[in-house]
Amino acid sequence: MEFSEKLKELRKAGSLTQEQLAEALYVSRTAVSKWESGRGYPSIDSLREISRFFSVTIDELISPNEVVAAAEDEKKSLAREYASLVCGAMDVLPALLLFVPVFGNGPDDPAAVPLLALDGISPWVRSAFAVCVGATVLCGLCEVAASRAEKPWGKLALEAGMALSAISVAVFILTRQPYAGIICFALLATKALLLWKSGH
Repeated sequence: MEFSEKLKELRKAGSLTQEQLAEALYVSRTAVSKWESGRGYPSIDSLREISRFFSVTIDELISPNEVVAAAEDEKKSLAREYASLVCGAMDVLPALLLFVPVFGNGPDDPAAVPLLALDGISPWVRSAFAVCVGATVLCGLCEVAASRAEKPWGKLALEAGMALSAISVAVFILTRQPYAGIICFALLATKALLLWKSGH
C-alpha cells in the first residue's frame, strides 16, 4: 500500500478531516491533500509528526522507495524555496538605483547622483523609473515573504517579478539609461538562470 493510501486510511480511522489533520500536524490543508492524492511526500519532519500523531513507525508509513522519492521531493522543494528567496532579494536591489549616487550627471557636472536626481530628465520619466523600481521592489518583498511562508501566491509573485524586471530593462533602455538597463538586465538574466536550474 502506498503512503498516500495509508495516510488517508489512518486519517479516516481517526474520524479526522483533512483540515483537522493539517492543524494537528501544523501544515496546510493543501499539503495534506497533496500527500493523500499521491502528488508529493511530506518532509522528514512532517513524517515524524505523522508517525507520532498516529502512533505508528515511519517504516509502517512509507516504503524504502518512497523514502527516496520523499527525499528528492524535499530537495527540489528546498531548491525552489532558495531560488524564490534569492530572486526576491534580487528584485529589491534595483531600489539602490534610485538613491545611491552612481550616475554621471553630464559633462558639465562631475558629481555622481542617484537616478532620480539626474538633470535633463522629464518628470514623467522620473515617475516611470520610480513606478518600475517600486513595483519590482514590492514584488520582491512578496517573493521573500512567500518563499519563507510557503504561500501559494509565491509563484505568481515570482512571475510578476520577472515581468517587472523585463519592463524595467525596457524602460531604462528606451530612456537612454544604459547603466541602469545593464544592471537590471544582469539581475533578470541571473534570476532566469537560477529559476531554470531550480526547476521552477
